[in-house]
Formats: sequence, structure tokens, C-alpha cells
Amino acid sequence: QVQLVESGGGLVQPGGSLRLSCAASGFTLDFYAMGWFRQAPGKEREGVSCMGRADVTPVYADSTKGRFTMSRDSAKNTVYLEMNSLQPEDTAVYYCAADYSSFCGLTTWGYNYWGQGTQVAVSS
Repeated sequence: QVQLVESGGGLVQPGGSLRLSCAASGFTLDFYAMGWFRQAPGKEREGVSCMGRADVTPVYADSTKGRFTMSRDSAKNTVYLEMNSLQPEDTAVYYCAADYSSFCGLTTWGYNYWGQGTQVAVSS
């Protein structure tokens, strides 16, 4: 069974950090482009970061560049999103997604598999 499971969300104060994990089962992440997305209440889902199938350099949205770092651990079949300098506007449900493609994108189009999401709340 193909599955993506996110974890690591929670409540953090402004300026704080969190690391999200996305563990895959039923398929090998190395054959997929991977993306992190988020959706705040009343807003559309937006791309945060993505990484192509063979890429080692992730792509970031302007809003997260310099603060977020995406990485992939092939041995653990897991991708991560390290989030630093978190601000209230980063509050959202964060999702990971897999696209059976060489290249990634920061739109939701084309992603085959999605996780259930993990809540991130940034508040004092």
C-alpha cells in the first residue's frame, strides 16, 4: 500500500524551529520528485519546497527561502523539512507529496500521492 506519513508538527513560538518528516511506504522515494506544501485556513494549498528525482538542490518558494531546508534520506525513504525563524504566517497544515517525474514543481498539479498532513501553529 502506497502511503506518505508526515510528522513533526506542533505549536511553536515566533522565531522557533520545527523539523517535519515524511516517511514513504509502498514505493521508493528516489524514483519520485517530492514536494512540501501547506494550506492555511481559507487559503489555497501552496508549494513550500520541492526536490526533483535526482536533484540534490531543492527549490523553495520566495516566502520560505533562507528559512526552510528540504532534504532526502534515501536509506530511510524519508524527506524532511527543517523550518527555522518561524512566523505566524507559517501557520498551516503541511503536506508532503510525491510525483512520478524527474522534475518537481511548486504547484499541486501532477503529484500522484499525498500525505494526510501535519499541523504547524506559530503563536506566542
